[in-house]
Amino acid sequence: MSSLPATMTGIALNGKGGPEVLQPASMPVPQAGHGQILVKVAAAGVNRPDVQQRMGAYPPPAGHSPLPGLEIAGEVAAVGPGVARWKVGDKVCALVNGGGYAEYCIAEEVTALPIPKGLSMAEAGGVPETYFTVWNNVFERGRLEAGDWFLVHGGTSGIGTTAIQLAKAFGARVITTAGSADKCQVCRDLGADVAVNYKTEDFVAVVKEATGGHGIDVTLDMVGGDYTERNIVAAAEDGRIVQIATLGGPSTTFTLARLMMKRVTLTGSTLRPRTREVKAGFARALEKKVWPLLDAGRIKIVMDSTFPLAQASEAHKRMETSQHVGKIVLTI
Repeated sequence: MSSLPATMTGIALNGKGGPEVLQPASMPVPQAGHGQILVKVAAAGVNRPDVQQRMGAYPPPAGHSPLPGLEIAGEVAAVGPGVARWKVGDKVCALVNGGGYAEYCIAEEVTALPIPKGLSMAEAGGVPETYFTVWNNVFERGRLEAGDWFLVHGGTSGIGTTAIQLAKAFGARVITTAGSADKCQVCRDLGADVAVNYKTEDFVAVVKEATGGHGIDVTLDMVGGDYTERNIVAAAEDGRIVQIATLGGPSTTFTLARLMMKRVTLTGSTLRPRTREVKAGFARALEKKVWPLLDAGRIKIVMDSTFPLAQASEAHKRMETSQHVGKIVLTI
């Protein structure tokens, strides 16, 4: 890959709104700056924050690509000044601040990782954003430990399928929610001890019974809204609830007295605005503690579907049906 093209195809946002605003366009190939690598993209994961960006609610950090796409896999096409770890031709997957929906994408050297053994490029393209998110929020912010009861909502999402498997791998007992009997079975097949069909069952009641009244030590929630109060009711004493999205609404009310009596910690985070240095720390932890599990095949990447880059709008339509199980990935 000694010579690079001057232009590439990327998915531009033609305004903000529905999936139809995602349009293929010709644009210059970006150049790697200090500490950065240029990746020839083979696959790019599709995530809920991409949908938010498309709708105008989640802009990229200043100075970064305006194109959507937060995770990629591919081959290093060029390295910028100061890059020591990677060389042209290396196969990597990377967390990026934007620009993944394109034939070439800039990644920070420190947030790129080797592709785990046995994974296809498409599978690897669905790893970084999900694994960085789960590791930071469940194991660092939530402090999940072996023997804890762990609850993750949306068990068949990309985040959910990852969280179930990682929590089990580190010795937790897992309860999850999903929207159908079939999806609940997928969760159990991935290792969930209990799967709750939220359309027909009350997860709070199921948690109380399943845990013998102990409650949930760590909750990973992407719903928000009226789930917040229910998460507190379901929590154990000194439980931790970590909010990573608000699909059920950004505002809520809950009973402070219950939070206080149980000594519950309610926290949350977003990944994209975090600094390069913070994300580098996540990458180091993942490579040390999680990549060996992926290399050994103890955790699998659950794939829902792949779409060619030019069909990014169709990929977004698929995600917005909420019928997907696992990752949706664009291939190039």
